[in-house]
Amino acid sequence: MLTGGPLDVLTGDYLAELTMLILGRDRLKDPGLGYAKTFLRQLEDCLGLAHEKGVRIVTNAGGLHPAALADAVRELAAKAGVPVSVAHVEGDDLMPYEEGALTANAYLGGAGITACLRAGADVVVTGRVTDAALVSGPAAWWFDWAPDAYDRLAGAVVAGHVLECGTQATGGNYSFFTAHDVRRPGFPLAEVAEDGSAVITKHPGTGGAVTTGTVTAQILYETQGPRYLGPDVTARLDTVRLEPDGPDRVRISGVLGEPPPPTLKVGVTRIGGWRNEVVFVLTGLDIEAKAALVREQLAGPLAGVETADWTLARTDHEDAATEETASALLRLVVRDPSPDRVGRALTSSAVELALGSYPGFHVTAPPGPAQPYGVFTSATIEATRVPHTATLPDGTRVAVPPSPPGPTQAPQASDPTPAPPAFEALGSGGGAPDGSGAEPRDGGPGAQPPVPGRGGAGESPAGPAAPAAPATPAAPAGPGGPTTRAPLGTLAGARSGDKGGDANIGVWVADEAAWQWLRDTLTTDLLRDLLPETAPLPVTRHELPNLRALNFTVPGLLGAGVASGHRFDPQAKALGEWLRARHLDIPTHLLPPPAPEGTRP
Repeated sequence: MLTGGPLDVLTGDYLAELTMLILGRDRLKDPGLGYAKTFLRQLEDCLGLAHEKGVRIVTNAGGLHPAALADAVRELAAKAGVPVSVAHVEGDDLMPYEEGALTANAYLGGAGITACLRAGADVVVTGRVTDAALVSGPAAWWFDWAPDAYDRLAGAVVAGHVLECGTQATGGNYSFFTAHDVRRPGFPLAEVAEDGSAVITKHPGTGGAVTTGTVTAQILYETQGPRYLGPDVTARLDTVRLEPDGPDRVRISGVLGEPPPPTLKVGVTRIGGWRNEVVFVLTGLDIEAKAALVREQLAGPLAGVETADWTLARTDHEDAATEETASALLRLVVRDPSPDRVGRALTSSAVELALGSYPGFHVTAPPGPAQPYGVFTSATIEATRVPHTATLPDGTRVAVPPSPPGPTQAPQASDPTPAPPAFEALGSGGGAPDGSGAEPRDGGPGAQPPVPGRGGAGESPAGPAAPAAPATPAAPAGPGGPTTRAPLGTLAGARSGDKGGDANIGVWVADEAAWQWLRDTLTTDLLRDLLPETAPLPVTRHELPNLRALNFTVPGLLGAGVASGHRFDPQAKALGEWLRARHLDIPTHLLPPPAPEGTRP
């Protein structure tokens, strides 16, 4: 990023739910730790170059101990002979919080970063701020925005959200990856304008691609409704407009902002207990019977274990040409408050079946000891109770007040409900909690009449409504028109991820006709049918017509979060790709023509 082209501010996002747990364990071993040590190693290579080019560095790598990392940066700079000024932001750490908590951190906004940059800092280190604050804070400094410049701040927050996962905005983890060369995607950058609009692009000559599709995918990532709540502003994702602005350039405009809620999210991690696992390989015939035999044989050793989850993955193929493709995997995951009950004695008892169980018995790894697993939960706290503080380069400590409530605005006809007093929700980067922006039910304020086949009204928890989409003509192939049985992903892209124990799935299409079909077809009931693991859960659906997208929240799918290892895909990263692989009847005229034989799809 420093050598590929012009840059004013270089940001680094190092924190996630799992990272906070890891840093918490580091702090237990050494109270002087708790920050991302990898940042220092990277800084050794680029601090001098950043100073030479006049590039400011803003990072949340301070984790649980931003002051310690700031001191380490000063020490590194002194050894390298680079005259940089360093500031840090703190106040997010709420420990001691409650019994059993390993970490507890409020999600701060970008105002502390802004204060540090205004004081002349070359490097700003923070603890737990929202991921988007790494962009909105510098933007507010650069343009000297007031704290209540909500539309401008909202635009910068959306730009920050697009940048926060790096190359996910330039073709990484992208549904239509075969359309681009994504072997080595370049990192994205945002050209933020004074009015809050931005162009997402990348340095010339870098790999990957920036398209409306790659940007749409990232906007949908780990968000939970049209209102994207944060500590500085509530960004209205249903107002985001994207348009191409040249090769590898996408303009984001039209983002409206509303006052933030009066509360902040608090992310809490704790050690949840101990876990272990064994994966049995079942090869050839009678797979189900072999799995049943193992489960019966281990019933005794598992009797005293708190939870034991079995999963049979039928990766086997009939009449397979290789042994591996003839094999299925039976996974046993055990959890218990005591390491002894799920320790090596248990896994050894599984391996000791080797000569007296199913034919071809073997496992993927030798018996191992129990490992601690973490639990992530979230709560709220009044923003006025969090001591958000900017420690300037000269050591002066400046209290950063919460964002103001903002001027009272007359409600618009298309938006009769104000932003709710909720919090920046359930995950590392932002997004609205369940219900915010969902289609309301029971005829409350902003409610729309039920629409047959839509899966919208009446299916979501009550909450403020997004503006209703204007009526548009139906797609040419209406009910009874010709359809083709095909994977949803033939037409739609998807991006999925985690928010604590909840999963979210964003689904989008490229043109208006496909959007009409997607909006009318992919109801919450159909989603549960296509993804049976979601069937018992209260799925919420949101519409984002400007992006031709639907966003689904699936609470509880991930148990107690990624650190608990509750699920095969513990962060729901591939949940959207599973959805795209499911087959349904799609109007034939919407599908792309078959690719000629021998061409790359």
